[in-house]
Formats: sequence, C-alpha cells, structure tokens
Amino acid sequence: MNKVMLIGNVGVDPEIRYVDQGVAVARVKLATTERGYTLPNGTQVPDRTDWHTILFWKRLAEIVEKYVHKGDKLYVEGRIRYTTWDDKQGQRHNATEIWADNMELLTPKQTSPSQEPAGSANV
Repeated sequence: MNKVMLIGNVGVDPEIRYVDQGVAVARVKLATTERGYTLPNGTQVPDRTDWHTILFWKRLAEIVEKYVHKGDKLYVEGRIRYTTWDDKQGQRHNATEIWADNMELLTPKQTSPSQEPAGSANV
C-alpha cells in the first residue's frame, strides 16, 4: 500500500497551472516539523523540519487555488511518487512528490468583525 498522511504548514502561495483540456494542477510546498526534545543526559535535540512537494489535481487543485494560502495548516492524504528526468544538458534529476487524494484545511477561516455572531469573542 502506498499511503502518506501529513499535517503541516504551507510555505509559499500555491502554484496553479492548467494542463490538457483545462485540468487544474496545484503545487504546494508543505513543511512538517518534528518537535525537539531533551535526552535524559541533558542533550538537546533540535526541531527537524522537512519540506514536501504536494500535487493536487482537478477539483482538489481548484479548491487549493481558491482557499489555500501561505501559512495555512493542512492535512493531506496521498501517494508518494518518484520521478526522474534528464534536462537539456543531460543532467539527471530526481523528485519526490506527494500526489494528494484528500485534503483538509485546518486553519480557521478569517472573519471580519462585522461577520462575527453576537456574543462571540476574538481569541
């Protein structure tokens, strides 16, 4: 089974493009962080951040285009894909991407003060 689940923060605004017959593709750079800790002997282990390239296709890409921005927190489910290609100079390149099957926006929607219901407070 090829299944990836990530929770992380969007590093830059998504790149959106349209390919064959108007199919939307969104590319998102997602940062996941493992929190640091202290070993019993007092040694500090720092936070570790990894960057992932996530590809969204079709309707998911259109949703990303409309609602996802730099700094948002996302939950993503997908499959890991490895690609290899040669550039014009003959150099071989490798890429690891996550092809998303599902996504949830974990960042709460921003509301203006006039849109807040009576009795609610900004937190």
